[in-house]
Amino acid sequence: MRFVVTGEWTRNHLLRLIVFFFLAYVAIFWLTNALLYFNKMGLTYQSVVDYYRGSEEQFLQPRSYQGLLEISHFHLFSMGILMLTLTHLLLFAPLPPKQKVLFICLSFGSAFLDEASSWLIRFVHPWFAFLKIASFAVLELTLPVLMGCILFALLKQSPSAYTQDFDSKTT
Repeated sequence: MRFVVTGEWTRNHLLRLIVFFFLAYVAIFWLTNALLYFNKMGLTYQSVVDYYRGSEEQFLQPRSYQGLLEISHFHLFSMGILMLTLTHLLLFAPLPPKQKVLFICLSFGSAFLDEASSWLIRFVHPWFAFLKIASFAVLELTLPVLMGCILFALLKQSPSAYTQDFDSKTT
């Protein structure tokens, strides 16, 4: 942690290597996340509703309570850790604080709503399919932005921007 706060993370080759490998894993996760989503459904209202509520025409069973619970149990923890790690690294990137707040809120919010919308579609109303599509799209757009900002900070070897506050003139 000290290396990142002091700005030494851009000069410590082993730490940079670790962060580069982490970003590579996140990039693969990002790709497989999209592939899994599009393998199950598309960006259309009906495909999302059919996946969660079932479809007689496609012989799809509705998602079960236990099935959604098992998926949520894993996803809530793993996405929380992923968002925590990415947004934590984002704190040290040379971005205006308001932009960091925006990216942090978008990433955590879209990840949570992506998970919550599955439950809402299945057990509340199919119109929540629009929320599922929007939150998935925002999540898939936010992840490469976060990765890009962190990668840029590493490649630029800029000093840590951790101490920037909202009163600075960079906002």
